[in-house]
Amino acid sequence: MRIALAQINPTVGDFAGNAAAIRDAAARARAAGAGLVIFPELAICGYPPKDLLDRPYFAEDARRALEALAPQLEGLAAVVGFPDRNPAPKGRALFNAAAVIEGGRIRSVHAKALLPTYDVFDEARYFEPARTVELASAGGAALGVSICEDLWNDEAYWPRPIYPWDPIEAIAAKGPRLILNLSASPWVVGKDRQRLEMVRAQARRLRLPFLLCNQVGGNDELVFDGNSFAVDATGRLLAKGRAFEEDLVLVDLDRGAGDIRDAEREEIEDVRRAVVLGTRDYARKCGFTKAVVGLSGGIDSAVVAAVAAEAFGRENVLGVTMPSRYNLAETQSDAERVARALGIGFRRVPIEPIVESYLKVFAEMFPGKGRDVTEENIQARIRGNLLMAISNKLGHLVLSTGNKSELATGYCTLYGDMCGGLAVISDLPKAMVYRLAEHYNRAGEVIPRTTIDRAPTAELRPNQKDADSLPEYPVLDPILEAYIERLQSPAEIVAGGADPAAVAKAVRLIDGNEYKRRQAAPGLKITSKAFGFGRRMPMAQKYRPPM
Repeated sequence: MRIALAQINPTVGDFAGNAAAIRDAAARARAAGAGLVIFPELAICGYPPKDLLDRPYFAEDARRALEALAPQLEGLAAVVGFPDRNPAPKGRALFNAAAVIEGGRIRSVHAKALLPTYDVFDEARYFEPARTVELASAGGAALGVSICEDLWNDEAYWPRPIYPWDPIEAIAAKGPRLILNLSASPWVVGKDRQRLEMVRAQARRLRLPFLLCNQVGGNDELVFDGNSFAVDATGRLLAKGRAFEEDLVLVDLDRGAGDIRDAEREEIEDVRRAVVLGTRDYARKCGFTKAVVGLSGGIDSAVVAAVAAEAFGRENVLGVTMPSRYNLAETQSDAERVARALGIGFRRVPIEPIVESYLKVFAEMFPGKGRDVTEENIQARIRGNLLMAISNKLGHLVLSTGNKSELATGYCTLYGDMCGGLAVISDLPKAMVYRLAEHYNRAGEVIPRTTIDRAPTAELRPNQKDADSLPEYPVLDPILEAYIERLQSPAEIVAGGADPAAVAKAVRLIDGNEYKRRQAAPGLKITSKAFGFGRRMPMAQKYRPPM
């Protein structure tokens, strides 16, 4: 049995475009001799469709697109993900389903049993879970069909399974030749390796081959890595798709062999690929072809500019430096050096005259009040206004440049440097930004050494340094990871060796700045717990975790 895994890049709601991608991949699979082709979860409508699923006509349009597609898939069998109507009078109106298509028509439909409601997932909001499982038949073989989360409840792998039953065990008990999984599994650092090892463990335990086809591409904040694969009944890797690219992966189960792409990469290279893909797809799927980046001469904006040059093409990126009296000649020079090294457009727009006009108004509005953070923040807000004016006038997408360490602690200006259409590195801690900068410099200096070596500064007042307001980043970042991603209490973080004063300050800043993050530009998810719709913390609350 020769099977193809078609990891495509669907766009949410683009039924015609997604159907065309499915049709084209099926044609290539058929030409390569495959008798069965597998597509990702909800491939016909794209994942995640979110509240579009609440609109009855959305699922109806998806079904019509699938039924129109089925006759065009003659010559091989296909398994395609789609939202299906629940005919029962009770329960949610939809199933997250997989259609088995053969002979030009839908032969069977199989619903997802486990519906995740943690982190970025909220599937129980829309779908009814399957209560039983049945095998499918395609090409004369009995197949077990599962969908993404169905794989993620193996009692032998997870110390605390979160669902009351394991549909994979139930499928295996029915005696299939193999188990298929249609996935839309978002990537975070290390997720692809975890996914593969988890499935390998199940294959060995159940003594069955597993084939997983995963979506690729960016949809809103989420980045999907592809990395589709097949393993045999011993857990041996038979086939593996490319990371962060569309791919058609062939595997021959009778021969025990298949396509294996992409050697192991460094973690930071996966981070680079993820943010480039996420940025490119967010822009493309939202209709943007050009981007603008405020270049401060600092490392964050330099890294965002490097990502933008890859994602948009250097000819489609504009870097703008907007110096005030506090910007050093060195940082202004570094901003221009980055633009030249990347080959992007560059403009210098001094903001001092605009700042002076604001200060005059402030003097009249706030007589007797000395200068404070108000005057600092107005510089960032002027810059944000100028970047948004460029977006309005020229149609460029504004890429905001704040990192996760800044966003976590509120070390950013609301309606200033936080403004933009996409926050490219908002889930990259400062340490990871430095690693990415060094990675970009491997083939030659793109980001000036002076930018990397200089102490981080917002340059909003004389001799300002980030460390004046925050713990040093090597101290801060591990605290943020422990508190935000690993959900440790301050007491546990201190017991792990962190400085108590730094922990207390970091936790206070994190908990006190939820209102800022709620108004931030959407950011690409890279770590296990990103700010955004996957982290639901109250803004008005008085809980203080134990120190």
